[in-house]
Amino acid sequence: MNKRRWAAVGIAIILFVFSGVVSRVTRNEEQTNRSMSQVNQMLFGSGQPEEVVEEEGTSSKKIVKLSIEGTIMNDGSSSLFSSGGYNHQSFMNQLKTVQQDSEIAGILLEVNTPGGTVYETAEITKELKKIGEDIPVYVAMKNQAASGGYYVSAHADKIFASDETITGSIGVIMSNTNYSGLMEKLGITDATIKSGALKDIGSSSRPQTDQDREVLQAYIDNSYNRFVDVVVQGREMDEARVRELADGRIYDGDQAKENGLIDEIGYPDEALAALKKEQDLEGAKVVSYSDGSTDFINSWLGNQLAEIQGLKPTQEQTIKGILESVGTPQAPKAMYLYGGE
Repeated sequence: MNKRRWAAVGIAIILFVFSGVVSRVTRNEEQTNRSMSQVNQMLFGSGQPEEVVEEEGTSSKKIVKLSIEGTIMNDGSSSLFSSGGYNHQSFMNQLKTVQQDSEIAGILLEVNTPGGTVYETAEITKELKKIGEDIPVYVAMKNQAASGGYYVSAHADKIFASDETITGSIGVIMSNTNYSGLMEKLGITDATIKSGALKDIGSSSRPQTDQDREVLQAYIDNSYNRFVDVVVQGREMDEARVRELADGRIYDGDQAKENGLIDEIGYPDEALAALKKEQDLEGAKVVSYSDGSTDFINSWLGNQLAEIQGLKPTQEQTIKGILESVGTPQAPKAMYLYGGE
């Protein structure tokens, strides 16, 4: 063979050896990843909803108790690393689990929230409405189910609230603080360069113009109209009547019942009893869901290990996730939220 052919054979041998090394490294990496995944599951848990029996039953049918506790928002945390308040990913996983379990014959949703972000509120409502096409959904409002809390409740077959429950607050808010006057007094100038007059709409560092207000108001009005439509459909009420009630004011349980926003005065145990009786579920097992985490996850070592592995967001990442959800002074967001905080 000539030199060119020997060179070609040499290159082929090198490529063959190299491909074998790469293949082995890839296999080892896959094995390592699988092993790490198994170890993480042992340490932290599955992160998927796990059924917890609340009451034993005499039939194969089940009632699932779900709970929305805290401000509705997605801070980017997984269900494993919830801070103890509302965790959007965890709750959406629970709704998915409900839809996959043919033995579930009823839902009791306990709501205790001032509302929250527009997108996540609508996402929950969409899935609950889908579930409600096949099985009854009862809502038990606790301390408060205001704004987005009422939004997610409106399509339920029956809504319970206590006399003391804060509900209503039907509407949309976009909170912002404008400090351009203070900047002027301090001699600070907004030097923003932009491609159009509205590129920095909602900015806190310049005076709000009539055009700014007009555009933002139109945006808020559209969100408000969607909220009104949810109540009209869910409560089967006249639109004009809903708009009378939906000026942002809050109602206690008695006022909400009088105005047709809820069905009964009662606590969660009374709502559960009504669900069993009215939907022929007297012998049903009552279950709830845990997030599938282990005790190790709540330990100092568990938290540190999770952050190192990138499984748990750092404090800075969590704060960033919250700001992205609710907006910043320079980029405020519309919220279905009571109080505007």
